[in-house]
Amino acid sequence: MKHMIETTSLIENAFEVALVAQKNSHSPYSHFAVGAAIKFKDDVTLYPGCNVENASYGGTICAERTAVFSRVASKGKGTIEFAVVLAHTTNPTYPCAMCLQVFSEFFKEDFPIYMGNESGLLKKMTFKEFLPHSFDTLSEGQRS
Repeated sequence: MKHMIETTSLIENAFEVALVAQKNSHSPYSHFAVGAAIKFKDDVTLYPGCNVENASYGGTICAERTAVFSRVASKGKGTIEFAVVLAHTTNPTYPCAMCLQVFSEFFKEDFPIYMGNESGLLKKMTFKEFLPHSFDTLSEGQRS
């Protein structure tokens, strides 16, 4: 694997976790297998996720949300440190708006999102570059 961006051993491990998760994708309709790995602060676990499609398309869930919900189910809410997203594409595949909105529930500070394919990581962007104004139930006057 040859990454096009600078990585650390922890991000390398997350890449490997996302690759394994991608192989577990259930994508018989789109044939677009996605794998993800999310690292939460103060937690050594790298949470894997894959997309799981359903004949009722509304029942489909993305890899990124699968990883986040796995963390919540096993250890409760946490703060995202970084995310890795992989697909079988030449160019990076970006998280969808719904996944970005879910991410917005789980961080206090901006965090990096690494994107790539089975050959390596191709791009790094911050959450705020993707979604600078996420939906929030609090009005400006209510935020602390």
